[in-house]
Amino acid sequence: MQMRDYLQQSLPEGFLLTDAQLGQFDLYFKLLKEWNEKINLTAITDAQGVAVKHFADSLSLLPYVALQQGCRVADVGTGAGFPGVVLKIVRPDIQLTLLDSLKKRFLFLADLLQQLRLEADFAIGRAEEYGQNLAYRESYDIVVSRAVANLNTLSEYCLPLVRLGGAFIAFKGSGTQEEVNSAKRAVQTLGGKIKAVHSFDLPFDGGARSLVEIKKIQPTPDKYPRNNGKIKSKPL
Repeated sequence: MQMRDYLQQSLPEGFLLTDAQLGQFDLYFKLLKEWNEKINLTAITDAQGVAVKHFADSLSLLPYVALQQGCRVADVGTGAGFPGVVLKIVRPDIQLTLLDSLKKRFLFLADLLQQLRLEADFAIGRAEEYGQNLAYRESYDIVVSRAVANLNTLSEYCLPLVRLGGAFIAFKGSGTQEEVNSAKRAVQTLGGKIKAVHSFDLPFDGGARSLVEIKKIQPTPDKYPRNNGKIKSKPL
């Protein structure tokens, strides 16, 4: 099967992509493979793997979390654009910011967005620095991240960027509940509350996945996020 066939069979029930969107995903897949030969973007490059573990996984947010028209979305640690650019393809109305510390990834992202004819803002640097920047702090309706970090650590990177009443969505694998239990104190300290954990299995034996939905119910105290060294050495 082609990549788009795997993708269509991996979508949530009742969720359909237009021919134009499928064409954009085909182009995304093509560019991902081409650029991956120049810079390390992903270890997954086969059609089924990209369709299921990158594209469908990124879209798994949509049945659980309502994205309001024109809402501001930040993707922290975006890497090759997952989930941010994937969401932008199906929801071009969202105002997307892609945040990552590795400059060379943005060479790929700039080419990708240009060829997909989509727009996004780039934030090149560390999440904790942007979290203390008043132009970004508590200004996003939704913050998403598929970054590999424990939830207590990831929450300190992401929750300061979420506006009051907004939400942080962490994309996680299996064994999430123990991690969620360990992160409750950190989430509360940062002004959040764990609203729900949405668990499901990706098709084609793609594995167990969870989305941790954290609501921002209070402003984040000014001292957070701390510098990266303290976040890692003394997690909340």
